[in-house]
This record gives sequence, structure tokens and C-alpha cells, in this order.
Amino acid sequence: MNKDLEIPFVGLKQGIHNFKFEIDRSFFDAFPYSIIEEGKISVELSLDKKDTLMIGDYTINGFVVSNCATCDDLFEAPVKGEMTIYYKFGQEQEEDENLVVLTPDVYKINPEQQIYELITVSLNANPRHKEGECNEDVLSLLNKYQKRTEENENIDPRWDKLNKLN
Repeated sequence: MNKDLEIPFVGLKQGIHNFKFEIDRSFFDAFPYSIIEEGKISVELSLDKKDTLMIGDYTINGFVVSNCATCDDLFEAPVKGEMTIYYKFGQEQEEDENLVVLTPDVYKINPEQQIYELITVSLNANPRHKEGECNEDVLSLLNKYQKRTEENENIDPRWDKLNKLN
């Protein structure tokens, strides 16, 4: 666990408290099977402490290093997202993934897992370079080997019906 992300909430007064974290490569090293290895992300947490619960509003903004889905070159894929987590004081465990139960013996939260999950769901499923930034050599190879169908070719009507399924 990353000690820099720990927030001792016992000493906090009721009301809103703001925290800011900077995420880098060392953060992702804590997740051995992470799909992300490197990045630079700012995390802002607004923690609203109440009598029986705390509401954590997370906002992330930055980039992760990812492979382009088109040319497979590494690039800085932007990530931006928001999430709300509810921290409830009590004993009973809950099934809701946005609800964390804090037992009486807990005095701090470590939002490392929640931040990691927000980063991964904020990353585009098929990250790509911006238009015109892909590796030209790979693009020319893709175009060379891509099957092209001429409009005036005779196509077996059985295959044509399959193409319409998309």
C-alpha cells in the first residue's frame, strides 16, 4: 500500500476536506498484473465527512502510456474521469462496489484501489493516436495487406448478407 495516499479521517472535523495526489510509475508498480505500467495523473479528492458516513468525490486528469490500437506504438493516452465512493461507519459488509464499510477499529482510508479502478475504466478501450500521428510505416503495411473489395466485383450473395450483420 502506498503510504502517501493514506488519509487519517479520525482527526478530521465534519465538513469538506480536499486532497490532491500525483500518480506516477511507482503507483502502478503496486499492482503486479496492471494493464498500465506508466503514467502521470493528478487526482483530486473532495471528502465530505458526516456523522455516519463520508462521501469521497474523485476526479482524475492526466495520461497513461499505452499502445496505439492502430499502429501499436507507445503514446500518451489521455485519461479523465470522476467517481463517488461512500465510506460508511459500521460493521456489516455491503455488496455495493461504491460503498466501503469502515469498522470501528479503522482510523484511516487508503483510496489506492479506488483510484486505480477509476484510471482503468477511464482509459479508452481502444486507445489511438490523434489523426495523423500514427506510425506511417505501419499504416502503409496495413493498407497494403488490407483486403479491398471493389464495388463492381461480383460478390456471392450469401457473403453479402453476412456483411450486413454489422
